[in-house]
Amino acid sequence: MTFSADVLSIDLAAEADRICAEIRRIVSHDLKRRGLVVALSGGIDSSCVAALAARALGPAHVHGLHMPERDSSEETIKLSKSVSDTFGFDSTVEELTPILEGLRCYQRRDEAIRMVFPDYGAGWKSKIVLPGVPESGEGYNVYYLVAQTPSGEMIKKRLPPKAYLQIVAATNFKQRTRKMLEYYHADRLHFATTGTPNRLEYDQGFFVKNGDGAADVKPIAHLYKTQVYAMARFLGVPAAICNRAPTTDTYSLAQGQDEFYFALPYDKMDLALWAKNHGVGAAEVAPVIGLSPAQVEWVYKDIDQKRSTTRYMHLPPVLCGDVAEIDI
Repeated sequence: MTFSADVLSIDLAAEADRICAEIRRIVSHDLKRRGLVVALSGGIDSSCVAALAARALGPAHVHGLHMPERDSSEETIKLSKSVSDTFGFDSTVEELTPILEGLRCYQRRDEAIRMVFPDYGAGWKSKIVLPGVPESGEGYNVYYLVAQTPSGEMIKKRLPPKAYLQIVAATNFKQRTRKMLEYYHADRLHFATTGTPNRLEYDQGFFVKNGDGAADVKPIAHLYKTQVYAMARFLGVPAAICNRAPTTDTYSLAQGQDEFYFALPYDKMDLALWAKNHGVGAAEVAPVIGLSPAQVEWVYKDIDQKRSTTRYMHLPPVLCGDVAEIDI
């Protein structure tokens, strides 16, 4: 096969039927639950999972959660509600800001930001970013903190490890609080919870352990994000979501997933990951995704590095002795 974007093409109807059959089997047989809870972010992944869940189980057996907070985009709640409206399942709005304030999420984050920008406070906004693929194909990917002052000036500084770790630790309250509420609603309905990572996110550890990484079933973890977009369109997810670029919707400044975590935009990153998974050489990949062979090799190394450093994210609790009676 000649390497091209076509390697990600799949039979959408057949794959949708297969996933839906698996959802029905897992929910009824393996998990013995009545339905699924889906946390709706207004993004493509959660919307696709909701569409598959409704197709598999019927709208009466799906419950959506809309969970905005202070830093959410103004579009978030409108887009997430459009999914529950389109597929006809019940949903609940849970406002996270008071919970996160109680946990001192924003306060702890801002304390860390002031290690870099001492004047950071009311009226400021921020995000953390990676520089991306270096022109030379050499160098390290290190985080920077970008802040916007109340006057609109954008400033950027390299983020030292201590500040980075505290910002991420504080921000992770958001994903873990959402998952806590997912399990509350799943317990009261006798439903199971869903995880919404696509293959790129699952492979590269782009989730929070015991946050959005926790779930009873993950229906699209085997699909590249390009395939998720195609599946969502096939299933009738609202066009405003299908045409929207991926965002983290986590920091107060708008932030794309590629500038926060991945080396490339998702369409190119999908192809790079597929190529690495299938042993395609950098020289063949380079012209397809618009990079030099040296840059593709850098991306391959970055994939391996993320797999190594995020292996912990995939591990279940590790026992220090056997419990033979419990068979998992």
